[in-house]
Amino acid sequence: MPERLRHILEMIRFSHTVFAMPFALLATIMAWAIPAPEGETVQLTWQALLGILLCMVFARSAAMAFNRLVDRRIDAENPRTAARHIPAGLLSVQSVVLFTVVCSIGFVASTLLFWPNWLPLALSVPVLAFLCGYSYTKRFTAFAHYWLGISLMLAPICAWVAIRGEIVLNHPADILPAAALGLGVLFWVAGFDIIYACQDADFDRDAKLRSVPAKFGVPGALRIAAVSHLLAVLAFATLPLAAPQLGLIYWLGLAAVAALLVYEHLLVRPSDLSKVNLAFFHVNTVIGVGVLLFTSIDLLWN
Repeated sequence: MPERLRHILEMIRFSHTVFAMPFALLATIMAWAIPAPEGETVQLTWQALLGILLCMVFARSAAMAFNRLVDRRIDAENPRTAARHIPAGLLSVQSVVLFTVVCSIGFVASTLLFWPNWLPLALSVPVLAFLCGYSYTKRFTAFAHYWLGISLMLAPICAWVAIRGEIVLNHPADILPAAALGLGVLFWVAGFDIIYACQDADFDRDAKLRSVPAKFGVPGALRIAAVSHLLAVLAFATLPLAAPQLGLIYWLGLAAVAALLVYEHLLVRPSDLSKVNLAFFHVNTVIGVGVLLFTSIDLLWN
């Protein structure tokens, strides 16, 4: 059983939770620290914080396991992914299906921790369906990377709704800080996913799968990724407009993020993709955790 659990955690790349979790936690802190509209109050309880953590873990685990199920035949044909757990026989289809169902039920059940805020429960199934829908996008659109970006964009927006649900219903503009943060996440994730997909450009083209590298070639894909990351920085720059409490610390942190994104693109060249994993995981981990830290410090300092 411990070995099977290890294989499951490896299969869903549990360590990659650091890409979305910091932004869900940041939105939670923002929802508590940013003053509510006049006459409204915000309460952040340990129960709600536990709900955020459980929902993030269950939703991502369900979506990732579902992706491995849907792509198992494609993974078996791709030399880069043939050693993944289902094609390699380390995990059976039945065990991954069971894991996906358990995580899906766990996600929906975890939204009850926000009660009497009923919005998370009402939105849980549509959100999970959208997350799982990403697994089919390479069959019909080259811009599947942006579907993934929207999926991670939902992390801060859903966390905000979980904490300030009634306020959002009464004051729709209240969600603007989470939307600005989420928009930055969308373009950031889409950009680095395009870079990562450059490794499979030839295979995707031969297998009739759609991706930005397969459609535009690796040089064109890297340019599109660079534009996406520029848009991410611009989106993050709009956050202080929606949250005026942010000041110098935030701007210095954002400048560091922009520098890291430039460094990420310097690591990868059309003729040399050997450092894609370094750019994909290590640099982006620093960015995700960094945005959480410097934005939270600025908010709490003020």
